[in-house]
Order: sequence, then structure tokens, then C-alpha cells
Amino acid sequence: MLRTGIIAGLCLAARLASADCATPPAESDILELAGQIQHWDQAYHEQGRSLVPDEIYDQARQQLQRWQACTAADSPPEYQLRAGKHAHPVPQTGLAKIHTQAEAADWIRHRTDLWIQPKVDGVAVTLEYRQGQLVRAISRGDGWQGEDWTPTVQRIPAVLQQWPQPADLVLQGELYWRLADHVQSRDGGVGARGRIAGLMNRQQLAAEELAGIGLFVWDWPDGPGSMVERLAQMTRAGLDTAQYTLPVSDLAEAQARRQHWFTQPLPFATDGVVIRQSQRPPATDWRAETPYWAIAWKYPPQQALARVRDVEFTIGRSGRVTPVLQLDPVELDDRRIRRVSAGSLSRWRELDVRPGDRVAIQLSGQTIPQLTEVITRTTPRPALNIPDQARYHPLSCWLPGDGCRQQFLARLAWLSSSKGLDLTGVGPGTWECLVDAGYLTGLLDWLDAATLPATCGSKLTTLLHPARERSFHQWLRALGMPPTGDAQLPDHWLALSNRTEQQWQTQPGIGPHRARQLVAFFNHPQVELLRAGLAAAGVEGFVEEMASVGSE
Repeated sequence: MLRTGIIAGLCLAARLASADCATPPAESDILELAGQIQHWDQAYHEQGRSLVPDEIYDQARQQLQRWQACTAADSPPEYQLRAGKHAHPVPQTGLAKIHTQAEAADWIRHRTDLWIQPKVDGVAVTLEYRQGQLVRAISRGDGWQGEDWTPTVQRIPAVLQQWPQPADLVLQGELYWRLADHVQSRDGGVGARGRIAGLMNRQQLAAEELAGIGLFVWDWPDGPGSMVERLAQMTRAGLDTAQYTLPVSDLAEAQARRQHWFTQPLPFATDGVVIRQSQRPPATDWRAETPYWAIAWKYPPQQALARVRDVEFTIGRSGRVTPVLQLDPVELDDRRIRRVSAGSLSRWRELDVRPGDRVAIQLSGQTIPQLTEVITRTTPRPALNIPDQARYHPLSCWLPGDGCRQQFLARLAWLSSSKGLDLTGVGPGTWECLVDAGYLTGLLDWLDAATLPATCGSKLTTLLHPARERSFHQWLRALGMPPTGDAQLPDHWLALSNRTEQQWQTQPGIGPHRARQLVAFFNHPQVELLRAGLAAAGVEGFVEEMASVGSE
């Protein structure tokens, strides 16, 4: 349905939006978000431009409604959408939205003779016929009145221009952009709603653009009282409403149909399903409000709107600085998301995300939260302590002091991981405990420690003992040797440390850049100290015995 002003959703907020009022929002936050939504509304209604994804817009408006419910605040007049120019012969109702199976079950439980339709993602329109002839098409606007779209709609091939009988009637439906084999779960909204809104706000459309517009009639307010008869007459008139309006008797059927339309090809984008009763009040009693006889059961959002609490900068084993956004918790695909990586430091600088901003996140591969864009920016912009990327690199921070704690701990976590020494039961928490207890000032201090603090694990010595039995090549990976691909590696340190860049480049898959990295690694003073420590501990391959190594 076409977006309405902010005020129209407040009644819905009172019934369906569970406002969390434990921490009331500041008035400035309410006004800031209301102003942002009004900016989006104006661009959408007046210019046909959708500045943010539809589900992000919906979540922002729901957030505003919850805040207003908490504070009993009304939006100031300057944030209300201006009325349209033409009155609807029958007001267009809104739809209350539900998101969970429990909400759907509760709504269905109290009703009979139910039907389900896909909630087509387009722009709503009222079609008015006089003596069977289409005489006016009106955009939804605020539900009471909207823009006159008649000249454009009368040129759309998909719109029925002549009713079979010379009757007066009103149809309500959705103009949508035609899509070929669109699967909502796979493709998302693909901007279909914004595209059709943009077209309908233009004065002239080319023939191919008009042909790309479809119509789904979802109700006939002044039609027959029975859904069966309404569908039969609409089918005889040439409308395809019956194809996408099916009876459901219980929650299981509704859920199955909803899932089918979510995962199977359709000719349009959708953002949920609509469940409606066959029986509803006379058209003369309709109001531009949420009705009791129909409900929208939304699909799980593919993106979520989240407020940034803080920005932390983590430093990994290789010295890469990664900005991580700490979020006010949000639900996305049944997951509670509290943090998301901003990727690289350069991408974070480009996006300039700060505490107080609102961002859009999505799940990559259905598992990993991913930052997509900044939706709103707080003012003034908070200052942050940003690490100097130039200070950190693959050979920095072999010791924990002087700003190196994060990278040093990351080295230890890698060392004990399955990609390193594969020490079961030893993880990042173990190393952090040992560092905090003062037992580790170097990467291998634990190797010959007589005792380790019981507070870090009662069986820690036993868990660390297998490290001595790991192979030479496994130790090389654990220490962070640059990847060597299919290169041939001798079984002794000295042979590797003596290799020149030219010798490394004779190995398969080793180019000039990787050769320089390998030479730098094997000749770094801190790495040499680690080698000496391993040699002293008797780890095979690290003792410098020229006789046993030979020359390459």
C-alpha cells in the first residue's frame, strides 16, 4: 500500500506495537526521526523516489509509533502529510500488520470464512466505474483522498477499462511492476515499489513502461456480499483476483500458503500476505483506518533498522583494524543481532558511522550480520579514538604492551585454534585470563611454565601439553607464517630462514609479494626469539643443526 503520513499509524501502534518504555526516548530523538520519515515521505509522494528500502522505512515508522505511544506525544503539524486532491468514493482502509505465527493464530481463532491473498508490493489505487466505464483512478494518498491518476491509468493495458455490465462500482487494488519468475525469499523487493511509484508520479509514460505495469484487484467494496460471488464476477470481467485469493480454514493452511508464495515464483514482488474475511461492513461504513476484517501477515524482514550504541575497533592477528558496531538489539530472521562488522577501516571511514546513527543490516548467507548502509545520522557527530592502521601489520605486536593487547591476544587465539595447534579446550578466554593474571608477557611463556593459575582452568596444563607433539609445519602455521600454497617446505627452520626472495619465487604459487612476506617473517627478530624458545623446548625442526639441514 502507498505510504501515508506518520499520524495515521498511531492507532495501530497502541494495539500492535509493544512499546518498550523502560527508557523513554528524548524529545529530540522523536523529532529527529519524525523529520527523517517526513523527508522520505515527501520524496516518495512528490518525486516518486524511494530513498530507503521499504522494510527499513516500515521499521523506522514503527519505532516512531512506539516512542509516541511511550510519551503520549503527537507528531507536530509540520510532519503531517498533505492531503490529496480527490476524495475516494470508498475510503481505502489501512492494514494492521502482524509478524509472528502466534499473532496470526490469535487473529484467525476468532474469525470464519477466511481468504488469503499475496500482499502485492506496489502502489494502491482506487478505480471508479460509471455505467461500466472507468472514469477515475485515484492514488491512495491518506486513504480519504489522493492524486488523480486517471489519464495514466486509462492507458495501462492491464487495467480493465470497461466493466462487462453498465454498472457503477468501485475496485481497490495494487498497481505493480511486472517481474518474471520473482521469488521473494531469494530476490527481495528489488525496488519494485519505488519503481512503480516513480512511474505513477510522471506525466508521460512510454508504451513499454505502461506494458510493464500490472494490476491486482484485492477488493470490491460495493460488490456482492459473498467472496465466492465477488471472485466469480471479477473473473468473468477478466480480472485475475481469484487466482491469488484462496480460502483458508485454519492457521496451518494460511501458513502453508504464505510460505508457498514466499518461496515460489510470482509475477510481482510481495511483502507478506493479507488474510481477510469474506463478510465485511457495507462500503458506506468504511473508514481510512485499520479494519477488523483484514490483517497483513508480513514476511520476515530481510533487513533490519538498528541504532548504533558504540563503535569499537578490533585489531586482528594480521594487524587488520576492523570497526565493529555495537547495536541496540534487533531481531532479524529469528536472530537477535547485537553487533555487526563495518568491514574494513576504509569502508567505515567512507560510511562514517557514529554512535547514535541508525543503520540497515542484513544477514549474509542467512547467518552473518552485514552492514548495508547508514539510514540516519546523529548530530553533532561524536568523536572516536581511531587506531592508526599504519602502526599495525602482520609482524607487529608479538608482545602485549603499548597498545598491542588486541593483536597479541589474536595471535594466541589463532595459535590454539584448529588452524594452528588445534588445542581442544583452549580458546580466546583462556589466553585473556593468562594475560590478565600476568602469566604471559610473550607468545610462548606458557610452554615451559611449571604452574598456571587454576582460575584460568583447572586442567590447563593438560590441555596445553599436546602442543609439544605438534609437527614442525603445524607450528609454522600456528606462529603465523604467511600462506605458502603448494610450495615445498623443508622440515627444518634454518633451510626456510635462509631462502632468498628469488628462491621462494621458484616455488609454485609464490609471487614477488608473498616472497617478500616470507623472507620478512623468517628473519624478523621476534620470530627468531620464538624459534629459539621452541628449540630450547625441544620442538622438532626448530633446532639449528646445519649438518642435518644441508643446503638448498
